[in-house]
Amino acid sequence: MASRIAKLALEDGTVFVGRGFGAETETDGEVVFNTSMTGYQEIVTDPSYHGQIVTMTYPQIGNYGVNTADAESARPRVRGFVIRELSRCVSNHRAETDLDHYLKTHGIPGLEGIDTRALVKRLRTVGALKGVLSQIDLDDASLVEKARQSPGLVGRDLVREVVPETATVWDEPPRVAPTQPWVDVVALDFGMKWNIPRHLTARGCRTTILPGNTPAEAVLERRPAGIFLSNGPGDPEPLEGAIATIRRLIRDAAEADGVPIFGICLGHQLLGLALGGKTYKLKFGHRGANHPVRHEATGRVEITTQNHGFAVDPSSLPEVVRATHFNLNDRTLEGLRHRALPIFAVQYHPEASAGPHDSHYLFDEFRTLIDEAQGRVRSS
Repeated sequence: MASRIAKLALEDGTVFVGRGFGAETETDGEVVFNTSMTGYQEIVTDPSYHGQIVTMTYPQIGNYGVNTADAESARPRVRGFVIRELSRCVSNHRAETDLDHYLKTHGIPGLEGIDTRALVKRLRTVGALKGVLSQIDLDDASLVEKARQSPGLVGRDLVREVVPETATVWDEPPRVAPTQPWVDVVALDFGMKWNIPRHLTARGCRTTILPGNTPAEAVLERRPAGIFLSNGPGDPEPLEGAIATIRRLIRDAAEADGVPIFGICLGHQLLGLALGGKTYKLKFGHRGANHPVRHEATGRVEITTQNHGFAVDPSSLPEVVRATHFNLNDRTLEGLRHRALPIFAVQYHPEASAGPHDSHYLFDEFRTLIDEAQGRVRSS
């Protein structure tokens, strides 16, 4: 691959100079970092990263290539990708192409050869910063000004740019046939990773995926046995329509004696807002596959996969909601549960992909709540 100069400029005036790969273009976004050692393909295809330029802390990326099976959506969703060293050698029998060509095909620029440690230290000290990654414009002053003019994430509805256009039924068969009888679940897709419906299907949940902006009436007319709220990008507060929908679904769950609701990541934040809580922006967010979370009821510590820049303020939640999980690094809220209704959510990603499997039990809990609710309906 011919080497070409590329630059990353931050809104605080810092400029990093390195080598470009992927698409020869320019992009802007919030510059963040991920501490995972593996899973770069899952990261670049995760819709929750829409609007962001992602920096990997692990020094060498790309050594096992890219394949169709490990994608978390149909195409890359990051705005740009920053690494220390791009592996030119792909050493995995599952690889179908390499990272450079994959990003180039989808119009995503990359930057390698910079001191990613220095960049990450700056983001940890100052916080996530707006930036511009360019292989076109190499003028420092111009790039810094573009970074400052970048819209950022706060107050923007990024979900509308990643939601599916139509309803679909997840039709990928589970690797192992579920032992439970099939039940119908609706998943509201705000930018959902594909490993989530895989986990639901593995537990006998026939999953219909609806766009996250679907009104409550259209969800309820499907008479789902359970409702799932997915992950997604950006600030939850501008999503007033989704919050109103979830508030209606909660009310209906109460009136119907319990249609279980399970949320992950953005779904957790939206559920918190719908229940009367507040959210706030984290300084630099949580992104990686090695974050310790404590389950308050059991004292068990889970090593979790995370990707979020906003969090629910536990002090803002009403008494009817209890906190269930906390991050051991900074004590931010990682889980909540309604005290009277079968409604719960976590801020982290129990489906992982890539990441540890400590939290898969949450999908089992969701299925158990569905079975209990179905039992109440049959006995009434």
